[in-house]
Amino acid sequence: MEAAARASSGDRHREPVDGGLQAREVTIVAQDIGGARGMERVLSELIGGLTARGCRVTVIGRTCELPDDPGVVFRKVPGPARPFLIAYPFFVLAASLAVRRWRRGVVHVTGGIVLNRVDVIGVHYCHQVASATPSRSTLLFKAHNKLAGVLKRVGERVCFRASHARAFACVSEGVAEEIREHYPQLADRIVTIHNGVDSQTFAPEEPGTRKGALRARLGIGEERLVALFVGSEWRRKGLGPAIEALAGAPEWDLIVAGGGDRKGYQLLAQELRVGDALHWTGVMRDVQAVYRIADAFLLPTSYETFSLVTFEAAASGLAVLVTPVNGVRELIEDGENGFLITQEPKLIAERLRRLGSDPALRERLGRAARRSAIEFSWERMVAKHVELYERVGGRAGRPPQPVGAPREP
Repeated sequence: MEAAARASSGDRHREPVDGGLQAREVTIVAQDIGGARGMERVLSELIGGLTARGCRVTVIGRTCELPDDPGVVFRKVPGPARPFLIAYPFFVLAASLAVRRWRRGVVHVTGGIVLNRVDVIGVHYCHQVASATPSRSTLLFKAHNKLAGVLKRVGERVCFRASHARAFACVSEGVAEEIREHYPQLADRIVTIHNGVDSQTFAPEEPGTRKGALRARLGIGEERLVALFVGSEWRRKGLGPAIEALAGAPEWDLIVAGGGDRKGYQLLAQELRVGDALHWTGVMRDVQAVYRIADAFLLPTSYETFSLVTFEAAASGLAVLVTPVNGVRELIEDGENGFLITQEPKLIAERLRRLGSDPALRERLGRAARRSAIEFSWERMVAKHVELYERVGGRAGRPPQPVGAPREP
């Protein structure tokens, strides 16, 4: 359901919670805001945090799924959502016109999606490094994916150049390094602001809580150990190696939460004789429910920018087995609060067997993972954005201040 707060500027006024962003407005521009996916959820938390501080937020996008908030006004950008080769250039042109008309205060754009001058570009993905893998294996989808990758790379370069942005806010140090490598002329405008995680929603299961209902619905026996895989783009995220690892860790079942083409992976599981150990939930809005019945989290992904699901798993107190991709390197220390793995099924299986035979190890790693994850709060993320907005735009009546090239400690 598409929803957004629509109110006059008088109705949207409120006293600021703190001294930041007094008498200021911020414009957030993105294709989609709110919902279950990673970047959309991050924007939802950012917008909610800004309005809680008394900021008036104009949201410009194709869709907006936010709770009603008198501090938010949504300006819809019409246009198709797919295919990408049509939808992306259409959105760039339509959103650029919308920004020209509706911009208020500091303008924060997510990625290369407008041709206007803006203040901040939030970088959730560097398209010069990697492109999304096709969700289907047909020649048509592969061709579309290849052309889409070219368009993303070209569009990113053109929009970055046109924006003259004062700051590029990257979601992890890994992404910041990628932007420095591919856009060296932007080095003095790059900052890192990590995403956050909701450590209350994603928390360890309360002692004595019954897990049987969801396990029974998924067909998982009480005696089985459960590993959890969360995400789409299954080829990139390593669902194949995760399934292959089950053959070497027979005491484990694997839950897959996310969307994709199941047929090929079901055939792989059947060939390996682990079909009964594989369980599908589809995309879930209440994904915290499956974190709570899991014993470990498994994500042998080849590329991430922040890997929000890994942070959610860590906050949930799970032992995590993840490849050392962007974001993960800033959270997990191998053997201390999780295991860093490769996409080699034998290594994954060995780590699963080790966790399966040692409940105390699972508990120790899970506790340590949660302690690390709760340092990455949504409140901290919002506060860092507020500081950045003040620096690029200044308070009302003050000239803009230079950004420099600071990094988070």
